[in-house]
Amino acid sequence: MLKLPELPDCFYQNQPTLIFPSSPTPKHSLYLSNLDDQKFLRFSIKYLYLFKKSISIDILKYSLSKVLVHYYPLAGRLRASTEVDQKLEVDCNGEGAVFAEAFMDITAQEFLDLSMKPNKSWRKLLYRVEAQSFLDIPPLVVQVTNLRCGGMIVCTSINHCVCDGIGTSQFLHAWAQITSKQNLDLPILPLHSRHLLKPRNPPEITFTHPEYVRIAPRENGHLDMDINHFLQSQPLMPSSLTFTASHILHLKKQCVPSLKCTTFEVLASHTWRSWVRALDLSPSLNVKLLFSVNVRKKLVPEIPQGYYGNGFVLGCAQSCSQDLITSNMYQGVKLVQQAKSRLTDDYVRSMIDLLEDKSVKTDLPMSLVISQWSKLGLEDLDFGEGKPLHMGPLTSDIYCLFLPVAGDFDAVRVLLSVPESVHEKFEYYMKECLGNAANGDAKGSHVEENGFC
Repeated sequence: MLKLPELPDCFYQNQPTLIFPSSPTPKHSLYLSNLDDQKFLRFSIKYLYLFKKSISIDILKYSLSKVLVHYYPLAGRLRASTEVDQKLEVDCNGEGAVFAEAFMDITAQEFLDLSMKPNKSWRKLLYRVEAQSFLDIPPLVVQVTNLRCGGMIVCTSINHCVCDGIGTSQFLHAWAQITSKQNLDLPILPLHSRHLLKPRNPPEITFTHPEYVRIAPRENGHLDMDINHFLQSQPLMPSSLTFTASHILHLKKQCVPSLKCTTFEVLASHTWRSWVRALDLSPSLNVKLLFSVNVRKKLVPEIPQGYYGNGFVLGCAQSCSQDLITSNMYQGVKLVQQAKSRLTDDYVRSMIDLLEDKSVKTDLPMSLVISQWSKLGLEDLDFGEGKPLHMGPLTSDIYCLFLPVAGDFDAVRVLLSVPESVHEKFEYYMKECLGNAANGDAKGSHVEENGFC
């Protein structure tokens, strides 16, 4: 396989510093809901932004200290509230966010040429906090890297137990607004309390929840088949494919009989099916698609605007491998739609109650997981010198991301790491049913890794 180009080293003139809220903030423990506290979410969301023009480091530090007054839990520290079940909470102690500044001898255009396929060398762009455990890493870590051309790369690491994708976007836009328009009030004030999503007492589990399984001891000590474990044991290679509006329309036309569906539904179904085909799984194997769904407006009462905690749950579509790959697009889309339609207020409340049982965990071994970063406004971030040339994750993983495309609201970039041995096959299946649309769209074909050349 072709080795991906590596970035040069970062040069740090100064040690990273802690940025504290610019004025006193409440000191208390912030309860985290069962949706926040899932073991599945005990990691940090790592964003990478490339900007053509840099902003003064001092201005960014100052505005970050101002926005942390509003989002003060991000200046706190995570801790386990009890030794028994390791339930997490935020100690809102104002200890500060980590801020690192660096220089890299590369231009924005040079980085843009590499930007479709992240590799391990990109980790240089985010300061690594030495910590014994996940809990010891501050909820917010920022690195601003100035480039040879006068541009900058901003990388952020935001603890997923504190914020979901909507919440991180809300926080980043607040920081950007304070940077560029210091005299304006924030358009959305953060809502800190998570009690809207507290479990009932006693719990009422009124549905079966295929998204989760109970941890049970097994005679042989492991699952008979664990796709997740298999993938992580293989050399992986990122696949990055951009679907323009015309590609997505072409996919929708593959639904026979005709079916009204969203971009997410058809692209999620197509990606899941292509992934299963490429891995050549046993025909009788039950495979799942887990995907994030925002439930802020599905609950009764609705979660108010400004809530930046985890307000999403996982939808779950499932099928035996053979049925999924031998049927057409219609069947997969229907499975995704049915999974979404199950997510009513009653279903989500039942799920929250289920998560009181700490022997329950997300069913990752048999699943493809898709997280949607497109349509969150992440690509519109503007610190005052224009929107980013590129927005995406710091790394690629076996979890699939649907990413925004800078300058093209209707396009979606699908990023997923697959074993090197099936990389070519996976991309073939992803492009196969597009026919002439794969080659006939100028927007999608100008970059070899990014389009369908």
